[in-house]
Amino acid sequence: MTEDEASGLARHDLLRVDPESWDRLLAGRRDLDGVPHLADWARRGRPVIVRRRDPGQPPDRIPVGLPLPPSAGKRRVGLALPPSAASLSPPVTLASVCETAPAAWRPVVDEVLALGREHGLVPHVFGSLLWQALTGLAYLGTGSDLDLLWPVGGRVDPRFLPALARIEGRAPMGLDGEIVLPDGAGIHWRELLAAPEGGTVLCKGRESLALRPAASFLGEAVS
Repeated sequence: MTEDEASGLARHDLLRVDPESWDRLLAGRRDLDGVPHLADWARRGRPVIVRRRDPGQPPDRIPVGLPLPPSAGKRRVGLALPPSAASLSPPVTLASVCETAPAAWRPVVDEVLALGREHGLVPHVFGSLLWQALTGLAYLGTGSDLDLLWPVGGRVDPRFLPALARIEGRAPMGLDGEIVLPDGAGIHWRELLAAPEGGTVLCKGRESLALRPAASFLGEAVS
C-alpha cells in the first residue's frame, strides 16, 4: 500500500499485514511477548482493523488494532503499521457471515437484511461476529451485540432509523453500530435517531471528532 492509499483509509477498514513485516513489528513490542494468537496472526491471514490515531502517533504510520477473544482476556491490541506492510481487505457484509451468527440471531439477521434491501443499504459487520467469522476463534457469547456499519451515499431516509430500533426492540441481542458517511466518518445510529430538532451528533473520523447538525444527515422520507 502506498502512502497516498493509506491516507484515504477510514475507521473500520480491514487490512492484511505481510507476515515478515508483522514479525518485525512484534519484535519491537516486547510488551506483547507471549500474548496468545499474535505470533501467527498475519501468517494465518487474519486482518487488523483501522482505528483512530493515538495522540503523538507518527503520521506516517497506520493506526490499527485487533481484539483478542474472551479466552485470551478480550485484550485490545493497538499497533501502528508502515503503509508498505499492509494491503486493503474488502469489507465483510452481514449477508456473507450470517451462517456464523448464533441460531437465535438468525430471524433478526433476516429482518436486518430485508430492511437494508428496502432502503438500498448493505450492512457490514464489525465486532464479535466479524472476528469469529474471519479468525475461526470463539468471540461470540451470551452478551455479544450484533455490530453493524451502514455505509450511505447521501442522506438517511428518516424512516430507516425507527425501523432499525423496532427490530432491536424484539431482538435477543443489541444492534450496535454506525451510519458511515461518504467521507468515512461514523455516527452512532441511536444518537442520530435520538437527536432533538436542531441538535447535533458526534461524527467520528479516523483523525478527528466533530459535532455536526443531525438534520444535515436526514433526508425526506421516500414514499
